[in-house]
Amino acid sequence: MGRFQMLVNEWVESFWAVLNVRPKTLHDYKRLYKRHLAPSIGAYEIDAVPPMVLQQKLLSLPPQTSRHCLMLVKTIYREAKLYGVCVVNPADGLKTPKIQISDKKFLTWNEVDAIDWGRYNEQVRFLSLHGLRWSEAAAIRESDIRDGFVWISKTVNGACKSKSSVRKVPYLGHFSQLPLTYKPLQKCANKQGVTVHSFRRTYAYLLKTEGIHVTTAQKLLGHSDPLMTLKVYTSVLDDEIDAAGVALALRIAIK
Repeated sequence: MGRFQMLVNEWVESFWAVLNVRPKTLHDYKRLYKRHLAPSIGAYEIDAVPPMVLQQKLLSLPPQTSRHCLMLVKTIYREAKLYGVCVVNPADGLKTPKIQISDKKFLTWNEVDAIDWGRYNEQVRFLSLHGLRWSEAAAIRESDIRDGFVWISKTVNGACKSKSSVRKVPYLGHFSQLPLTYKPLQKCANKQGVTVHSFRRTYAYLLKTEGIHVTTAQKLLGHSDPLMTLKVYTSVLDDEIDAAGVALALRIAIK
């Protein structure tokens, strides 16, 4: 290049200061960079990162992590170009491992209600009957439950991430303050083969089976995109297939 360039690590230190994101997002970015990217590309001059080195690193990571790393590198270099720090972007045209899409397991409300969740009996039922995200539920206090509704206006990380996340849902009971970290509850859920986030799907599936319209469900779940709600509403369990067979058989028999 004929001139000295700052190292990637040096630019990234400046980059954190000008990046306009939520505190939690910044914390996640820093952790991702320190763990996966700094050891591979941090010591290179910013315009001298070999794309092959970055590509090999991306392919060595789990698909979801690889995708997040690629997005972060693109953001780092987008800002570097904006401030005239670099000319080339080594992430251009790079690929990440294909993410394998599989049906995520969740429990129906009847299944949740039949299980002894130990010290988290109330919290699990509250999550399953109200569909709150973990960060939303952990911020709920008694004062947020009034007039027959749970009012969601904040998260443990600050403001809700979108306007659609600010909402109210009918209160169906079982409120008990959630622990400060989701890890104990996640461990509890994992014993039943599910995750804390799966209790949102429990709620969504309950709405579906009770005939709640998808646009209403979208508002209750705080989805900004109705397609996200539709993905849950298209979840089909084995007993629904059986019920469809019975219904069709009865219909044919009537004729």
